Amino acid sequence: MSTTRISRHIKAPRAAVYRALLDASAVEKWRVPPGMTSNVHTFEPREGGAFRVSLTYVEPTATGKTTAHTDTYHGHFVALVPDEKIVESLEFEADDPALRGEMTITTTLVDADGGTDLHAIHDGLPPGVPPTDNATGWRESLARLAALVESGAA
Repeated sequence: MSTTRISRHIKAPRAAVYRALLDASAVEKWRVPPGMTSNVHTFEPREGGAFRVSLTYVEPTATGKTTAHTDTYHGHFVALVPDEKIVESLEFEADDPALRGEMTITTTLVDADGGTDLHAIHDGLPPGVPPTDNATGWRESLARLAALVESGAA
């Protein structure tokens, strides 16, 4: 199991960033890698609340973790500290043991330079998920989060 750590400065207040992290329609827009679409099936933003999300590749040649072209993950919110911290526990729905296992994402928000510094630690990546790919996907997703929040659309 490995860990990725990603940080991003967002030119918006912590409260706005926090809301976008816990809003299902915003998550569907920003927490999806390029070349994929997102479908939020379940999203209960409270401690102990469940979520389930599917990411589907646009290109039919891409291979998914759950089905031929889709990655589905489910989990729950472990801890929510308003405007400061979110801890999620999640797992891919996959038959391949190299892609299974519980992961934890801890996101912290701090005031910085007229905006918010977001720090995300993705712990417990299964051996079948290359940390460099995970880090790249997070960077791309956080760029979309920043664009969404900075535009006021979230």
